[in-house]
Amino acid sequence: MDEFTRQNNVEDSLNKEEQPDTRNMDMVGTNLSGQPPHTTTEPEAPGADSKRDDEEFAAEMTADDIGDTVKNDENTEGDQANSAFGWVALALSIISFFIMPIILGGAGIIVGFISRNRDAETLGNTAIIAGAASILITLFVLPYV
Repeated sequence: MDEFTRQNNVEDSLNKEEQPDTRNMDMVGTNLSGQPPHTTTEPEAPGADSKRDDEEFAAEMTADDIGDTVKNDENTEGDQANSAFGWVALALSIISFFIMPIILGGAGIIVGFISRNRDAETLGNTAIIAGAASILITLFVLPYV
């Protein structure tokens, strides 16, 4: 045998010693590192910690479960605070028709978006529309009157 063949044989034998033969093993029978699970010859006590790390624990989740939220039908203080933001936004937008339309209309729009994000959608949308209408009327209608 020549030098090259002898060296390859030595390297092959070293590689076989370092890595276990996993050709006949499926991934279910191995732990995350690809090694076979730990086996002990002693019986384990019922309450003892298991040394096996080849088990997987997971909850089932489907694509339908992603958008589901749990809603309480109870009227809590959080709901009242959310609607308070909506009423404040609507008040700012209505007052903007009479005084400081750009400032109060803009404030009504901003607080309207905040109230929409806090689940007071109807009040928030009304405040946004009223504030935008106040600003548009001020900019495009009142200069010609």
